This record gives sequence, structure tokens and C-alpha cells, in this order.
Amino acid sequence: MQTILVTGGAGFIGSCLVRQWVAQGDLRLVNLDLLTYAGSRTSLATVADSPLHTFVEGDIRDRELVARLLAEHRPTAMVHLAAESHVDRSIDGPQRFVETNVVGTFTLLDETRKYWRELPADQRERFRFVHVSTDEVYGALGDSGTFDELSPYQPNSPYAATKASSDHLVRAYHRTYGLPTITTNSSNNYGPYQYPEKLVPLVALNALDGRPIPVYGSGNQVRDWLHVADHAQALRKVLDQGTPGETYCIGGDCEHSNLEVVHAICDAVDQLNGTAGPNSCRKLIEFVADRPGHDWRYALDSSKVHEQLGWKPTTEFAVGIRKTVRWYAENRAWVDEITGGNDRRGRLGLDC
Repeated sequence: MQTILVTGGAGFIGSCLVRQWVAQGDLRLVNLDLLTYAGSRTSLATVADSPLHTFVEGDIRDRELVARLLAEHRPTAMVHLAAESHVDRSIDGPQRFVETNVVGTFTLLDETRKYWRELPADQRERFRFVHVSTDEVYGALGDSGTFDELSPYQPNSPYAATKASSDHLVRAYHRTYGLPTITTNSSNNYGPYQYPEKLVPLVALNALDGRPIPVYGSGNQVRDWLHVADHAQALRKVLDQGTPGETYCIGGDCEHSNLEVVHAICDAVDQLNGTAGPNSCRKLIEFVADRPGHDWRYALDSSKVHEQLGWKPTTEFAVGIRKTVRWYAENRAWVDEITGGNDRRGRLGLDC
């Protein structure tokens, strides 16, 4: 049975991937996560007792720990999702993003290279290092066009710059040392178990509670939206079928402005609570000062992963948003646990 080492597997995307893989039932997972503010073992409650899942609390920058896990568990692949990921927090405090996203990725690559180099030839051939990144490394688009795997990097936030740096390190370790790495760049994810600082859960929870809903600037910034379960399925395809040295853009082919997303969430809450018409939670929307350096539009061309790996998203946005809103309404205990009861739910990065 194969063993996969997953980093960041208690986070939003990582925990979804872990839950899917454990349900699949044909491989072992070693899950390394530092359990920073956005990660929680509660997100792994459904797999906590599975013999196929081993959780390790630790830092990807800890060389000795990474080396020990590789030596003890002898993984056939690594899927690297551990990262600081919130643009607003990177504006307020970029150092942590450099330490985790750049130094942490370097540490993983370097220890994995040593481990991979000592594997028997057939195991070296099969080994994979999948690095999960973001479309934000490409910068911003105008009103038309899409990014693809050949688009130049033009990151505009400290978060995007650190992810771009980690992407370059991954590519360099393939070209220089032959390490069989694969990089993915995905569009905006949404779904259950996402920390409530991000747009979708923040708006959903504020709307459910009748609290102000902050929207940056005009709210007309456009993003490509992808359900987290679809993204996790794509990552599994990339690991199983992807080519070392390649990059795959994973998008939802689902562009909406931030304001359209907020309206969709409000409509879902109204439907759930019976508050449509003059009592709609749309009246809670408040336009606030825009984020510094806010990118205008992101969109991905996912034709490569469609054509070469046979993956396409299956979750319709309207359905996914309704299910996501209902999940947050029914899982307030998870929200309270991961936030430690802090219900500030404001936006960061406004005062820089």
C-alpha cells in the first residue's frame, strides 16, 4: 500500500483532500500540520480514528522532523499544501509568509531531495512531489483573457510573491536535481471548513447573524471560483497522472465579481431563513476602503488538465454556494472552535 506525506492537511483544502483519500481506502496518509490559526484537527474528525491516517503536529521548517518522517514512513509521494494563504494577513505581516511559504518549501524540497536520491531506482522513478499553489502568482488581468501555464509571473501582494518564490524553487529542484516535482496553480476555492476570514465564510456567517457585510471598494473585482471538493479531485488526478516538471492550472471556469458572490450568499441565507424581499440580508452590505494593491481580475485556462488528465469541475456554483451556506449555518461549533470564540469577523489590511 502506498504512503503519501501531506503537509497542511488540517487546513481548508488539505483536510478536504485527506478526507477524500481516506474514504478511497487504498493508501496511507501521514499528515504534517503545525495547527496554526486556520488549521484544526476538528476538520479531520471523520478520519481521526482511521488506521489509514496518521496526524503529526509540526513545522515544515523543522529539518529534523521532516527527515524523520520521510525515513520512518517511506512515502511514495509528497503533496505540499502547507502555507500562509490570506492576502490581507500578508499585507499586515509579510514575514510569516516568507518564513512558511519560502523557507518552509525550501526545507521540504531539500530534505525530500536527500530522501529521494537514496531510494531504489524503481521507487525514484515513481516518486512525486506535488506543490499546490495559486493563480495569484500571475498578477492581475484586465477585462478579458486568461492565465495559463505559460503566463509570466507578476505577483502583486506579499502572499503572491512568496507563493511565486516557492513555485520557482520547486521548478529549480526539478531542473537542477531531477526531483520529480509537479506544480498546480488553482483559482479561488470555496466550500466547508474554510477559516472565516475569507470572503465566502465571512459573508455567510455575517449574513446569518445579521451583522454588517464588508465589501472592498466597488466589489467589482472578478475571481474564478472552484469548489474545494473539485480541487481535491484534481489534485488526486495530478498525482496519479501528472508529468514531472509540468505545471497544471486548475480553475472552475466560473467567473463572478466579489459583489455577485456576496449577493449569491445573501440570497442563499434569505432562502434558508425566509428573509427575502425588504428583509433581505443584502441590506447588510457595506462598501469599505479597498485592499491596498487589490488585483482586478483572475481567470484560469484549465484546458491542459482537462485534456491531458481528464478532470473537470462538477459542482455548479449556485448549488455549491447554497450547500456551503447551509454547512456554516449547521456547524457553528466548528466555527467557534477554530476561531477560539473570536467573532471579530472584520477585514484586515485596510490601514496599511
